[in-house]
Amino acid sequence: MKNKHIGTSFDEFLQEEGLLAATEATAVKRVIAYQIEREMAERQLSKSALARMMQTSRSALDRLLDPENASVTLLTLESVAHALGKRLKVQLA
Repeated sequence: MKNKHIGTSFDEFLQEEGLLAATEATAVKRVIAYQIEREMAERQLSKSALARMMQTSRSALDRLLDPENASVTLLTLESVAHALGKRLKVQLA
């Protein structure tokens, strides 16, 4: 039996299986969570301190930092960027 995926790219495989969008969203979320955690470490900010700066709860920040939770709003991203003295930049490529 011939494997229909031989010769295709991994992205094509994920697209055919209906997994590409979810996989890309999870990858982007992991990068964002990593960047936030790196900024927190650099500034020696605790989660509680950053949550206060964002005027949100610690549990909301935990959800933002959870790389498996791809559900995040632009408003939340803008809030964390502002609290860290950064600007949020979103692009379609």
